[in-house]
Amino acid sequence: MTMQFPTRKRIALIAHDARKQDMIEWAKFNKGSLAKHDLYATGTTGTLVSRDVGLDITLLKSGPLGGDQQVGAMVAEHAIDIVIFLWDPMRSHPHEPDIHALQRIATVYNIVLACDRSTADFVISSPMMKTTYTSTIIDYEGLRKQEISSLVK
Repeated sequence: MTMQFPTRKRIALIAHDARKQDMIEWAKFNKGSLAKHDLYATGTTGTLVSRDVGLDITLLKSGPLGGDQQVGAMVAEHAIDIVIFLWDPMRSHPHEPDIHALQRIATVYNIVLACDRSTADFVISSPMMKTTYTSTIIDYEGLRKQEISSLVK
C-alpha cells in the first residue's frame, strides 16, 4: 500500500511549553521554506509562531485539550504529511497518552515525525520537500483481517 505526499506538504507544528521558543526560532530560520507548504499547529504553538514569525497557520486545539489527537486524526485521514513535534522528554505531561498515540499513528502511517530541531532541519532542507513522494505503508488492516480469519477457522 502506498500514499502520495504532494509537492506542497501539509505540516503540523507542535511544541511543549519548554520548547515553544525553540519552535519559534526554528520557524523564523525556516520561514521561507515553511511558507511554501500548508501549516497546521496546536493552539498555543500555532498562535505564537503565527504572531512571532508571520506565517499563515491553521490552528487546532491546544495539545492538552485535544490538539494532539486532532493531528493524529489528520494523519490517519492522510491530511498531514509531516509532524514537527518539539517535545520535552524531561518532564511529565498530563496528556502523555495523547503524545504516545500521535507518535504511534505517525509511525503506522509512515509519515515524517521530527522530534528535535536537528531532524526538523534535515527534513525541511531535504530535496524531497520540493517534489512528490510515494510512501509505503504497511497494510495493518489487511494483517488484522488475516489474524481474524485464522482465529475463526
